[in-house]
Amino acid sequence: MTTIAPQVNGRVIALAHYSARALLEGVLDRHGATFHQSVTLRAVVVAGGSVGRDELVGDVTGSLKTDESVVRGVIEELTAAKLLEEDPAEASRRRLTDAGRELYESTTAETAEISSRLYAGIPAEDLAVAGRVLALITERANAELAGA
Repeated sequence: MTTIAPQVNGRVIALAHYSARALLEGVLDRHGATFHQSVTLRAVVVAGGSVGRDELVGDVTGSLKTDESVVRGVIEELTAAKLLEEDPAEASRRRLTDAGRELYESTTAETAEISSRLYAGIPAEDLAVAGRVLALITERANAELAGA
């Protein structure tokens, strides 16, 4: 019996996203963190551990497609929880604390194990095609949002 793969559309993409996100949020819940906090910590890590506050707000706002005030609130939550702090070298920057780095590293390690199971056995060629298609959809959606 041949299984017919579903046509890629918004619903298929959304189902994959929300299923994987539910697994991620399970990990984050165990660590007392939220999805928005995780995205924000990741942005600081990708920036090298310290980033200008406005740059951080812009990066996370662009990633989450949310209002700047939401992201500023998340930065304040992370600062209050001592996961981020003002960079002593430059007050307009935020940097990871040791606790912030530890949280990021532990949740990343746990989610990497989950991702490994989810992607197991999928040929590299299929993953490359899916990556290109999803990147193109993201690019087009961002262009639509920019024009709105």
